[in-house]
Amino acid sequence: MRVMDEGQPAAELLAAALELNARLRRLRFAHPVAHVYNPWEYVWDGYEQYVRHHVRGRVSTLWLGMNPGPWGMAQTGVPFGEVQLVRDWLEVVPRYCQPRNAHRLRPVQGVDCPRSEVSGARLWGLIREKYKTPARFFRANFVANYCPLAFMEESARNRTPDKLPIAERSRVFAACNWHLSATVEILQPTRVVAIGQFAELRAREALGRRVQVLRILHPSPASPASNRDWAGEVTRQLTRQGVWSARSG
Repeated sequence: MRVMDEGQPAAELLAAALELNARLRRLRFAHPVAHVYNPWEYVWDGYEQYVRHHVRGRVSTLWLGMNPGPWGMAQTGVPFGEVQLVRDWLEVVPRYCQPRNAHRLRPVQGVDCPRSEVSGARLWGLIREKYKTPARFFRANFVANYCPLAFMEESARNRTPDKLPIAERSRVFAACNWHLSATVEILQPTRVVAIGQFAELRAREALGRRVQVLRILHPSPASPASNRDWAGEVTRQLTRQGVWSARSG
């Protein structure tokens, strides 16, 4: 077992994220992708605050999402980072600038963004309800995204990483697999809670049998199942899988 000082895991996570940025920066994407946002570049301060404020050491559970939503992580740099919860509960208020090749329909406004990311509001809202304070949650948990890039078509329509052409997708996945493996090495969780099928498939490929991989329903409003008591269904899933007990966090 590795012995860590209090700031070591945070510093290692940030270094791994910067290395992932360097690898992804070399990649190019063809039509229909017209705009690529990497919030770890234009709102790096948000992710750095998130990590430095909340990571203290090893965790038992790594929560894993897919990639940034336009009104969540794309605004704040925090995975599933719905602006109100990032500002008021996680107490992260980042500096930011506009992405290179920004889309006019997707401006970055940080925590002043008037839109709410439904997926982030559902996930962090459930976590807040269960754990009450960030300190209680981060004592044994960390939330990450598999890929930090958001892909948009010229219409501003979101294009998820799995819809990229195979050559582009394979290069993105190779870089992100490396980063996920590094994250697990740093935080040493015993399980990954994959948020949706994509995250589950990526975790299983990147990590093999190193950790237990579980899956919960993704909170996206695009899923009809998620719009029918998502919080209740996910609470039941986490309880059945032994992540949560019937008692409070």
